[in-house]
Amino acid sequence: MFSFHCSLNLNFLETSRPFTDSYSRFFPMSSPVATAVSAAAPYDRAKAVKEFDETKVGVKGLIDSGIKAIPPIFVHPPETLAELKRGAEPGSAPEIPTVDLAAVQESRAAVIEQIRQAASTVGFFQVINHGVPEELLRQTLAAVKAFHELPAEKRVPVYRREMGKGVSYISNVDLFQSKAASWRDTIQIRMGPTAVESSEIPEVCREEVLEWDKEVVRVARVLYQLLSEGLGLGAERLNEMGLWEGRVMVGHYYPFCPQPDLTVGLNSHADPGALTVLLQDHIGGLQVETEQGWIHVKPQPEALVINIGDFLQIISNEAYKSAHHRVLANHSNEARVSVAVFLNPSDRERVFGPLPELTSADKPALYRNFTFNEFMTRFFKKELDGKSLTNFFRNS
Repeated sequence: MFSFHCSLNLNFLETSRPFTDSYSRFFPMSSPVATAVSAAAPYDRAKAVKEFDETKVGVKGLIDSGIKAIPPIFVHPPETLAELKRGAEPGSAPEIPTVDLAAVQESRAAVIEQIRQAASTVGFFQVINHGVPEELLRQTLAAVKAFHELPAEKRVPVYRREMGKGVSYISNVDLFQSKAASWRDTIQIRMGPTAVESSEIPEVCREEVLEWDKEVVRVARVLYQLLSEGLGLGAERLNEMGLWEGRVMVGHYYPFCPQPDLTVGLNSHADPGALTVLLQDHIGGLQVETEQGWIHVKPQPEALVINIGDFLQIISNEAYKSAHHRVLANHSNEARVSVAVFLNPSDRERVFGPLPELTSADKPALYRNFTFNEFMTRFFKKELDGKSLTNFFRNS
């Protein structure tokens, strides 16, 4: 299985002598990897990042190579690693709220208040009884996992950093901007407003992705109704803005990490869009920052995780709050898989800002107006480093 990977350039494993010594123990001395690490040339991070990206097999390729220590490009600075240990005091942090959508018919006002409370405080909640078939939830996770575990030669043709064809398989969207890489790979698929040609979606996950997208749209429209009413607006106010029409699905794959205390699965960040719908497996590792500290979003069978993005924080004039979140590096022998759909406006040239209904003399607009194109351009110019995108658009 590793024969394909070994033929690639793995010079990014180079660093100082202690690292090269450790890698040389795990590869035959005749292999290209051993040749690369034995050179012990001065460490050039930019070069190492480029060479890793050019292998086109991601973190999964590293694991398949049999490494026992992570390459230096994945090692995070001491301040980040120290922050990973800062959790909430036991008993001090609330659970991420769970909302039963089946209760909408009989107790709509109560469900709206539950969602409003969650969206205005922690910015995260889980929903159950959402109507997505249990079988589809399992199949979607399994299909995304199956793609990431295809032989390397079948993943490589999809590896690209541009989304021109609507499908992109990469390791770390911010690989060239971040201070340290994270231990995950991702397949991104554009689902709207102009969906990718279905033939471009890898066959191993094509059917499941298309069905999953239909269900996400249905659930999202219900959630936007409830969120809109929670703001004191008409039920269709947010849906009328087309906040579900622009959609990108990402299938994250977090393989076992041999040194999980030295890296992360996903750096701390807030999502830029309006709303994110996440399906996660049973492994765990997702954490949300709260006033009490970092808390786990514990996997619940058949639950969907919902979080508020920066865009919804802005147009709600901070009635709702986006939340910083992160994923720990996976210490389990089983890979962690999650599937997120980012929901955004479809018209990138439309001007947005705090909704007029939510501003007044007593509470003026906290943010300036902007086009969604400007908004997303700003996001992709920065690394996922915990800095909120909202700061760039705040009125002075």
